[in-house]
Amino acid sequence: MLITKPRFDTFEEYLEYEHDSEQLHELFNGELIAMPPESGFNVQIATRLLFIFASLVGTDRVRGQGLELEVRGEPRNRYPDLTIIREEHIQQLTRRNTLRLDMLPPLLVVEIVSPGDIQRHRDYIAKRQQYQDCGIPEYWIVDPQTQRILILELQNSFYQEVGTFSQNDRLPSPNFPEFNLTAAEVLGHPFP
Repeated sequence: MLITKPRFDTFEEYLEYEHDSEQLHELFNGELIAMPPESGFNVQIATRLLFIFASLVGTDRVRGQGLELEVRGEPRNRYPDLTIIREEHIQQLTRRNTLRLDMLPPLLVVEIVSPGDIQRHRDYIAKRQQYQDCGIPEYWIVDPQTQRILILELQNSFYQEVGTFSQNDRLPSPNFPEFNLTAAEVLGHPFP
């Protein structure tokens, strides 16, 4: 029996597609590309941040990697490691955990860099451009390999670096000034 991969001409076609897999997929040039699972270390960092932000904004506004963002370019969707959504998103996401381009952007997206040059380019260059184009006000790039956290803030439609932080540097979130942790507290133990 021949099994064909589905092809999608539009993002709407993709959203209507029902697949029986729990695996996350990015839509790239009309085809579904399976995403590999995250490393345990990256999941630890994302979970740590999830609990901290949940204590600040409430559990309903903090989404882990399962939140899908429609973006411009290729791939057409991303699954950030952590996203802080707006209050109005809670109701909008009850049917499907997907933020569309015609919705207001989330307030903050966090990506945790996986090992490898391709992954580094994806988080530092490709996603930065896509999230900037979506108008996401704040983007954090957490890099376990370098033990640094880059915080970007959208100003006049372009990301400006708030700074790169490491060790005992406090992380100054432009949108969440009550966030009061250091880079070391977020990163935990150094990457093996």
